[in-house]
Amino acid sequence: MNNKNRQLGLIFSRRDVLALFRAAGTAILVVGCIPRKSSSTQAKSSVAGDSSSAANSATLPACVVSPEQTEGPYFVDEKLNRSDIRSDPADGSVKDGVPLHLTLQVSQIGSTGCTPLAGAIIDVWHCDALGVYSDVKDRSFSTVGQKFLRGYQVSNANGTVQFTTIYPGWYQGRTVHIHFKVRTDGTSGQPYEFTSQLYFDDSITDQVHTQTPYASKGQRTQKNADDGIFQGDGDQMVLKLTKNGQGYAATFDIGLRIT
Repeated sequence: MNNKNRQLGLIFSRRDVLALFRAAGTAILVVGCIPRKSSSTQAKSSVAGDSSSAANSATLPACVVSPEQTEGPYFVDEKLNRSDIRSDPADGSVKDGVPLHLTLQVSQIGSTGCTPLAGAIIDVWHCDALGVYSDVKDRSFSTVGQKFLRGYQVSNANGTVQFTTIYPGWYQGRTVHIHFKVRTDGTSGQPYEFTSQLYFDDSITDQVHTQTPYASKGQRTQKNADDGIFQGDGDQMVLKLTKNGQGYAATFDIGLRIT
């Protein structure tokens, strides 16, 4: 995709949304991502957390989400349409790790509120339990030709996609995270793209990483508060995990205003 034709999302903060609520005296749903042209895959956001009592006094639309974040160096457009991304299609091997069932619910924000966005392509990619990405050449590893822990789904009529994967590991310089990208057609005729990252509660990560095969990597050197990308409002991208058998499950809402 040509960067010059790419539209990136910039999202209102919850503080901004609450201000709109108070100014209008009613619940306004026309909030969320405002697409803009950009030549970069990294967008700065005005999102800021709001822990005041006002945040508890109004009900925000579920499709108001937190900021877009950098794509990072490891995105590869593999065009792998699959829900279970744990295996390497080259040889059928499956990555070991604590199971994670991830549901993403994508909504489009319009003048009448939030409606499910069907037909959007949602890519997910992340490292394995030892901090290694597939199909890239890095200073410390080369996995070119392998395609584990990568894939996309097309959102259904409810705007929903589901992925079966594993809890990610860690690598030097980053906290534990998952990348995702939403791609769809804009009403203006230009492709629309939104990219961000999902994070985990440090205490849960600490528990997971005591298990095999994570423990063989050693104690991680970076937690959420120390991660420069997480500091860009990553606290609004932390997954709320629930136990799901031997692993975890999480659902995350994504709201987009597409022009």
